[in-house]
Formats: sequence, C-alpha cells, structure tokens
Amino acid sequence: MTPNQPPQAAAAATSGSALDARQLRTILIAVSVALMAVIASVSGLNVAQTHLAVDFGASQSTVLWIINVYTLALAALLLPLGAIGDRLGRKPMLVAGLAVFGVASVAGALAPNAEVMIAARMGAGVGAAMIVPITLAVITSTFPEEQRGKAIGVWTGVGGGGGVVGLFLSAFLVDAANWRWLFALPGVLVVVALAMTLKSVPNSFERSRHSFDTIGALVAAVAVVGLIFVLQEGPERGWTASVTVIGLAVGLVATVCFVVWELRRRDASLLDVRLFRERGLAGGSVTLLVTFGVQAGITVVLLPFFQAVLGWSALLSSVAMLPRAVVLIVTSGVAPRLAAQIGVRRTLAIGIALTGVGLALMALFVSVDGGYLSVLAGLLALGFGSGLAMTPSTEAITSSLPREKQGVASALNDATREFGTALGVALLGALLSAGYRSSIDGRLQGIPQGTADTARDGIANALEAVPSAGPRAQDLVHAAQQSFVDGWQQAMWVGTAVMGALFVYIALRGPKKPAPVAADEAEATEDVAAR
Repeated sequence: MTPNQPPQAAAAATSGSALDARQLRTILIAVSVALMAVIASVSGLNVAQTHLAVDFGASQSTVLWIINVYTLALAALLLPLGAIGDRLGRKPMLVAGLAVFGVASVAGALAPNAEVMIAARMGAGVGAAMIVPITLAVITSTFPEEQRGKAIGVWTGVGGGGGVVGLFLSAFLVDAANWRWLFALPGVLVVVALAMTLKSVPNSFERSRHSFDTIGALVAAVAVVGLIFVLQEGPERGWTASVTVIGLAVGLVATVCFVVWELRRRDASLLDVRLFRERGLAGGSVTLLVTFGVQAGITVVLLPFFQAVLGWSALLSSVAMLPRAVVLIVTSGVAPRLAAQIGVRRTLAIGIALTGVGLALMALFVSVDGGYLSVLAGLLALGFGSGLAMTPSTEAITSSLPREKQGVASALNDATREFGTALGVALLGALLSAGYRSSIDGRLQGIPQGTADTARDGIANALEAVPSAGPRAQDLVHAAQQSFVDGWQQAMWVGTAVMGALFVYIALRGPKKPAPVAADEAEATEDVAAR
C-alpha cells in the first residue's frame, strides 16, 4: 500500500461482486507462488559464491556485487513501485513484475560473464520490488476482513518456507548439477504465478487526492544506492579514496534532501518522516535494520567459510546453518511474552547484547583447524539474540501507530528489512574481502606471480589456482584459508562494535511500554530464518 494511505482507501476489486471461497483460495495461491519465486531467489546464489568466482574469474568483491545488487534494487524501489502499483492497478503491476523477474532470471541463467550477471540480478531486484508489496496488497484488497488475518498468515508462512526451500534446493542443484540451474525453480514459479494471475486475480487500486511523489522516490533511490556503495566499496578502495568520498557525499546529501522534501510534502509524501519522532517506531526500525543486516551479512560470509575453508559441499553448508535458524524460531516464540513482562526496551537490549556476544565469539574463536565448532557457539548466540530482538522491534513499529496507519507500519517494516539486508551484506562482505586481501599479501612469497595475482581476488580463486603453484601448492591453500579467517575476524569485530552502539541507543532511546504479542511476528521470524 501507499505508505500515507490508510487501508480503507483501497478500492474494491473491479469485479464489483463478492468472491466465493474457491476464487479467494485461487487468488491466495497465485500471490503466494509469486512471493515464493522472489524469496527463493534471495538466498539461491549465496551457496554458489565459490562457483561464480571460478566460472566468471571474478574477485570476491565482484561476487559480492552479484549477490547484493538484487537486494539493493529491491530495497531502493520497494516503496515507490508499491505505491505506483496501488495507483495504476495491482494486477497490471504484478503481471509486469513477474514478466521482468522472469526475463531477468533467464538472463542470469545464461549470463556469459559477471557484468551480465550483475545486470540480470539488478533486473530481478526491480521485478521483485514490483511483486512483493503488490502480493500483500492484493490480499488486503480482496479478502473480507474476517478472513484477511488467516490469508496473511498463509502469505507469511510461504515467504519463510520459500526461503528455506530455495536455500536447500539451490544447494542440491549446485552439488548435483550446475549453479545455472539455480534459476530453474524461480523460473517455473514465475510461469505458474503469471498464468494464475492473468486468469484469477482481480484488479484493484487506490484513489489518492495527491500526485505521486516522484521526486521523493528518485531522491530516496539515490540515497540508498549512494550509502550502500560506500559501505561495500569503502573497505576495498579505502575510506579516503575519491570515489568513496564522492559516494558518501551523494548518499548523505540525497538523504538530507529526501527528509526536507518529505517534510514539505507532509501528507502527500512517499514516506512521512515525521513519524520517526515516535520513539517506538524509530527504535524498532533501527533495531530491525541492524539485526537484519547482521543476519544477512553473516550468511554471506559463513557459506564461503564452510565451502572454501572447511571444504564442505553446498548442501552440507546449508545444513550447518540450521542451528541458528532453529534457535531463532524458538526464541521468537518466547520474545513477545518476555516483552510483555519486562518491557520492549529491556527485551531488545538483551537480544542486541546476545547478538553482539555471538559476533564477538566468532571473532575470538574462529579458526581453520577448529572447524565448525569454532563458530557454533557464536551461531547459537546470534540465533538467541536475533530471536529476542526481531519480534519486539516489529511490534514496536506497528504498535506506535494508530490502526488507520497500519499500512504505513507495514511498508516501513518491509523497507527497513530489505535496506538492512543490503547494508549488512555490503559492509560485512566488503570487510571480509578487504581483510582477506590485506592479509594474503604477506603470505604469497615464493608463489608464482600470476598465481599470486589470482589468489588476491578471493579464496575461491586462490584454491582454483593451487595446481599452478607447484611445490608451494599447500602453502597457498594455507595462506588463502588463514587470510579468509583474518578477514572474517575483522568483519566480526566491526559487527560487534555496531551492535554495541545499537545497545547504547536502545538503552537511552528505546521504547518503554510493555508489549502485547506482535501481530506481525511471523513475518519477521520466518523471513530471517529463511535468509
């Protein structure tokens, strides 16, 4: 929904008549399949990082862009494209989004080089930004109020399940076939969703008294891209490099301009920034942004550790992620009751502290020889901490706004999660890459020059170049693995510092009131578990 339009503003489906149970069920299946296509594509390429680096001859930084550009486009365009769909018609926007996503998926599967893959993933992110907000808006505009909650529950369950299915099926395909087959599942789901949408989904739209906030949408996109570019390229190029400074200036200026412009537009704005005066909404949004960022960033750096350092298969690496997801889901069930007893602020503080402890544990104990056990304690602490922080932060956002502004809360919740994911992948991934490169430079003495240059691009490249190292082959393996661990530690310590700053912020400015059980807790819990 348009962030500044209440749910009641949604126009009825153009069919003009009540829909029976069979029609509603078909509509729910159609939008759920569309959502699953998008969610399954989020985590798919994570398990293929080492394969992408080898096949494309790409550096670790380039592989990071391949993964993150999808989320970047989704985060930057989620609000404006959702708002445009509300105005022009949800069915046409959903059909267009599925078409764009499908074409981009085919382009990704056939990509001959990293540049084409980056462009394809960006296109897929644009398509995803057209699909995700519309799928939920279709439900809220077609289902009667007494059935809406159950339908949304199915929608959120599919979102979480789609991520899990996508991760494990992707891992199986990488091991059994080729990473290009990762696009098969989203492709099939897109075809099914497109056929069902054209046949069964009615059109609906919102009538607005205000013109679309085009300037706000463009400036917001510039701000998001500028800030994420700085976080991803800063560790690689240097924080004082001209391109980094220019990117930071563009991002900050665009952010200030966006705030000023939205304050001027007031009720006609894309996002009413005045809402952030509410401590619950501000604190919940910041917590959700940082926590989602940490979880997504950890996933991106964990999978190469399992595959390249420990030598595990993609499927076994995916299984190794399960303890964190299980603990997160279980803890999330306890979090609402704990928040009701001791308050949202204290619950958030405990969750943030545990997340920081998890990062610190992995920084302290991760090692090549220690294997999986050297990161397991940190993984479990991350699961506990995130489980305690996710649900109360979502509840803090939704409960801080009145019922007629829950559309705003939902839009903020989605945008915050996606933006946080992009930030986390960019920062932690770039820190790992920069730390690896800095560390391995001092370990390549005696390695042939061409082989050493290849090894500097990333651990997957280094392991692929091992046969050309001659008698120093084992030394190159050890150098690459240890350098990866060094980069890992650098990323984890920065993450720990970020969580420490967030802890102080929540302790001083976090929401105060006790919390009821959050209506949206399933969405946050399942989405993070899937990632």
